[in-house]
Formats: sequence, structure tokens, C-alpha cells
Amino acid sequence: MKRTLLIAAAALVIGSPAIAHQEKMQGMDHSKMPKSQMPEMMMADPTNPYSASEMDMHKKMMMAKSGDASEMWTRKMIEHHRGALEMSRVALSVADDAETKKMAQMTIKMQTADIAKLQQWLKSHGKKMQ
Repeated sequence: MKRTLLIAAAALVIGSPAIAHQEKMQGMDHSKMPKSQMPEMMMADPTNPYSASEMDMHKKMMMAKSGDASEMWTRKMIEHHRGALEMSRVALSVADDAETKKMAQMTIKMQTADIAKLQQWLKSHGKKMQ
């Protein structure tokens, strides 16, 4: 029992700084950060054909902050789906595998329909479509 309490206390003490740091990082807007200070994961990678699409999608998702939680989620999902469309277009142009290209085409069809539904939700709730 004492050992379990000791382990739990140690985990709490060790984990507290990480949790506090994580809480401070939530909601950080990297779109205004100088490239020299940008996290490595947000930097362009010339070996990754999807790098530009990924960065654009994340930036646009982070900027989608309008309205209440429902509207904000809808706007973020529109940008997420648009990112999937762009990455699927890249896959169609650079992927060699026929099955990958088929899945990319299917993704374009499905994500386009989903974006239309999300836009319709905005419109039906009196919100400006994006």
C-alpha cells in the first residue's frame, strides 16, 4: 500500500510540470510565429509531397474560431476536409499505387459531399458559409 502511494505521488510530482506545460500550449496560434521559432512538425519538408497541404490545413483549422462550439467545430471540419481534398489531389499526381489513387478519388468524392453538408449546416443556422 505504501509503495503504491509512493509511486502515485512520484508520478504526480514528475507529471505535473509536463501537464502544466501542455495546458499552456493549448490554443497556441502558430500562424503568427516566425518560421525560426516554429515547431519542427510545422516546418515544410521537401521530402514530403503533402507538407504544404498539411501546413495550410492546420493553419486554416487553427484560424477557424468563429461562434460557439458547434459552429467552430463545423468550420474546423470544413478546413480539415479541404485539407483531405488537397492531399488526395497530391496523391493522384504523385502516388504510383493504383489502389492509393482509387482511395484518393473516393476520398475526394466523400469529402466534397461532407463539405457541402457542413456548409449547409452553417447556412441553416444563419451563419456565413466559408
